[in-house]
Amino acid sequence: MENSKNNKVWFITGASSGFGRAMAEYATSQGYKVVATARRKEKLDELAQTSPEQIKAISMDVTNRDQVKKGVQEALDAFGQVDVLINNAGYGIVGALEETPEEEFRKQMETNFFGAVSVTQELLPQLRKQGSGAIVNMSSMGGNMSFGGFSAYSASKFALEGASEALAQEVAPFGIKTMIVEPGAFRTEFAGSALKHMPKIEAYDDIVGGTRDFAKGMDRTQEGDPVKAAQAIDKALQAEDTPLRLQLGADSVEAIKTHAEQLLSDLEHWKEIAENTTFDSSNS
Repeated sequence: MENSKNNKVWFITGASSGFGRAMAEYATSQGYKVVATARRKEKLDELAQTSPEQIKAISMDVTNRDQVKKGVQEALDAFGQVDVLINNAGYGIVGALEETPEEEFRKQMETNFFGAVSVTQELLPQLRKQGSGAIVNMSSMGGNMSFGGFSAYSASKFALEGASEALAQEVAPFGIKTMIVEPGAFRTEFAGSALKHMPKIEAYDDIVGGTRDFAKGMDRTQEGDPVKAAQAIDKALQAEDTPLRLQLGADSVEAIKTHAEQLLSDLEHWKEIAENTTFDSSNS
C-alpha cells in the first residue's frame, strides 16, 4: 500500500544534527511523519517537541543490533509503516592509511557500513510486505572516489555503495526504490565533531597535511545547504526515474565527472592490453 504524500513516514538515523536533523525538519514541514533516531535521545528531544504529533524520537545505536530491532518495532508501533528509510548515521576519519589503527578502520566500517546494513535488513520485511518504499543511503563524493587522508572513510562509503547497487536490483521487483546520495561539502557538523583526526606520522605531513588543514578549515564555511539537500532528495524520490546515484553540490558533480572521465581515459588507453589476456586456443 502506497501512503498518500501527507501520510508518508521517514525513518532517519543520525537525526540529532547535520543532514539528519535538516531532513527531519524538512519532512515535518511537508506534513510527513518522522522517526528520528540517534545514540543519545536527549539530543532529539528539542526536535521532537517542535512537532510532537509528527516526530517519534528513538534512542538507537546503529551498531547495536538489539537496539536496531527495538527501534524499528517502535517505529512500526507508532506509525504503522515506514515509507522512506534514510541511513544517515555516520562519521569521518582523517589520516593516511598507515596513520589509521586497524581498530579505527573497523569502527568506521561498523558505523558507516554495517550500521546501515543492519537497519536496512530489519526494515526490509515491512517494506516488502507493503510493496512500496525507498531506501536512501547517505554516501559522499568520497564514496565514488577518494583522496589521500580519507582511506578509512572512503572505504566505508565504497562498501555502502557496492551493497546499495546490488540492493537496488534485489528490491526493485518489490516496488522498493534504492538511492545513493553523494554530497560534497555541506554545512553540517561533519568537519567538526563528526570528524576524527588520526595521530600524525611525520613522513606524511606534506602528503596528508593539506587534507587535514582543509578538513579543519572548512568547518562552518561549506557551500552546501543541508535543507536544500533534503528538498533535492525528496524531489528525486518522487520522480518516476529516481536515480541510483544523486550527487549534491557543484563540487561533487565536478569531482565525480572528472574522476569518471579519467576512468574512461585509462580504460581506453589500456584496452588492448586488458583484452589480450584470453587463453590462446592454438597453444592448448
